[in-house]
Amino acid sequence: MIVKRHLAAAAAIMVTLGTGYNLAHAQTAAPAPAPAEASAPAIPSGSAAPSAGAAPVNQPTYPGATVSAVQTIPGMPPVLNPTNLYSETAEGHIAPQIAQDPARVYVPNLRSNDVYVIDPATNTVVDKYKVGKSPQHVVPSWDLRTLWVTNNAEGTFDGSLTPIDAHTGKPGPAVPVDDPYNMYFTPDGKSAIVVAEARKRLDFRDPHTMALQQSVDTPDCKGVNHADFSIDGRYAIFTCEFGGHLVKVDTVNKKVLGYLKLSSGGMPQDILISPNGKVFYIADMMADGVFVVDGDNFREVGFIPTGVGTHGLYPSRDGTKMYVANRGSHKIHGKPHSTAGGVTVIDFATNKIVANWPIPGGGSPDMGNVSADGKTLWLSGRFDDVVYAINTQDGSMVKVPVGAEPHGLTVWPQPGRYSVGHTGILR
Repeated sequence: MIVKRHLAAAAAIMVTLGTGYNLAHAQTAAPAPAPAEASAPAIPSGSAAPSAGAAPVNQPTYPGATVSAVQTIPGMPPVLNPTNLYSETAEGHIAPQIAQDPARVYVPNLRSNDVYVIDPATNTVVDKYKVGKSPQHVVPSWDLRTLWVTNNAEGTFDGSLTPIDAHTGKPGPAVPVDDPYNMYFTPDGKSAIVVAEARKRLDFRDPHTMALQQSVDTPDCKGVNHADFSIDGRYAIFTCEFGGHLVKVDTVNKKVLGYLKLSSGGMPQDILISPNGKVFYIADMMADGVFVVDGDNFREVGFIPTGVGTHGLYPSRDGTKMYVANRGSHKIHGKPHSTAGGVTVIDFATNKIVANWPIPGGGSPDMGNVSADGKTLWLSGRFDDVVYAINTQDGSMVKVPVGAEPHGLTVWPQPGRYSVGHTGILR
């Protein structure tokens, strides 16, 4: 697999907004380490250090719950294991309300405007239906009962969200929503966040009706699209694909906290928080690797080179590894059968690469998720009109033909208590 060495020094610019802050504050971070085999600092072991926040109030009680060291926002389910916030997404932790949902892989096809449904037991397409224009992702709701297809209707104002009943696998009537490229849910379940990429805007909406609650403009975040939340739920970091920035957003007060310019690369994509909540990983398809960012202090602290067109990031079911999809191209509309396409596996504890799985015959792995038992990594083949079912033990894979330009597929059901969105970030 082709690996691009990242040698640029890390220069971070953070603009902090709000009462008590300077409107323009420039900060130069220490240079990022040269990306040798362990370019980024190892994630410290032990309990995660939570960022400052309010004590939990009126939180739900969960079986086996213990007093958490993490001070979460009110209404957010407690962090049961501060050293592994993915502890409740391990095999065997399927929530009772979705235990009888049929096992399916839902694939949105951007150019054919439809969703293909795959039975993972047979690796065959068992259903398909038309949705809105330009379906980008299939997003599980916070309460796990609805799978929302984000149809952002690229270049028009005809965006919509198509709800899929996860119990029947069938779609319902679309809900008109402006430019829903992607969607997330605040960890307290009070709001859906529709990512209006073309508008440089985040729309906080009712998580059930999708009625608008409040909009947050992100004027310096060109191509806002992917996000993840701090371990305590107090903030989210969104990537700015076409500006090489990140934007940090206060999820409680619904306001922009600041921007961070990545040292080089320029096309940040998916983002994933570490199991202990100390750092965020940012896939960058121009830098060909993963930036490591201290979220609380909002500064770049490292870089891990992975492969060409680094794109999607997914944790293993045991929370020890991260699967990195390298799309094999720096282009938004790449060619099929790229020999650089593949998957890199990173160990969370050391930030070292432990495996590389090239796509046989070339490919374009993009977005997806991991099966409930952790044995299969499902990824869309964006430029190859297929889906890859990848064995997480040895990297062997099966290709399933689907519609035109598959994108953010989801695997269902998944273990976990609640979803914060995208293709199924459960906790």
